[in-house]
Amino acid sequence: MRAVWNDTVLAESDDTIVVEGNHYFPRDALNAEFFTETDTTTICPWKGTASYFTVTVDGEKNRDAAWTYLDPKAEARQIAGYVAFWKGIRVED
Repeated sequence: MRAVWNDTVLAESDDTIVVEGNHYFPRDALNAEFFTETDTTTICPWKGTASYFTVTVDGEKNRDAAWTYLDPKAEARQIAGYVAFWKGIRVED
């Protein structure tokens, strides 16, 4: 699987985990140069607190376009540290 935005591969892995239709990529599958942590958090009742990243490609920013659960609840333990995408980032084979 690949996560692509602005014709740039942000992440690539054969080891994604699908939860609620989202592919979660292992953190080491990310091209780290494109990601900046933000202060944004949200709470999911069953997964816990999500933390977000802004994605920047060629100077264009996509704020909070990726998220991770660093310390998820027990039900979502399998995605701890994995990263998922939205806001126009395509996830494709």
